[in-house]
Amino acid sequence: MQSYAERSERLSAHVCDILEKLGHTPVDFGTHSPESVDYPEYAIQVSEKVNSGEHKLGVLICGSGQGMCMTANKYPNVRGALVYNDNAAKLTRQHNNANILCLPGRELTDDVLESVIKVWFETEFEGGRHDRRVKKIHSLTDKK
Repeated sequence: MQSYAERSERLSAHVCDILEKLGHTPVDFGTHSPESVDYPEYAIQVSEKVNSGEHKLGVLICGSGQGMCMTANKYPNVRGALVYNDNAAKLTRQHNNANILCLPGRELTDDVLESVIKVWFETEFEGGRHDRRVKKIHSLTDKK
């Protein structure tokens, strides 16, 4: 049976393949080993790139996705979304203008993973009343 660390390494490569099929050029920050790692190190790398505007969108994967999401959302310009299904993928982009997709590697089959990524990357932010709400969220970090 494949360990979670081995599955995680394979999932990372699979996500890159999916993104390439969708016409994106992924930058893979790792891990490139089946060894256990401290996930915040990778969440920090991706979140800093998105926070600075160097990258528009990012994808993070860990066992539950939650640790990556919590780390990503420490950055003022990041709106990380933990996504388990297509509907959440759609709504986090449409309503929250999420810019980092956080995935639960232990929970998603390969087919669901591919579908969630496709929906998330192909869904646009609706703006309007949602823009006002996203600005309110962003204002929380502006006050510091």
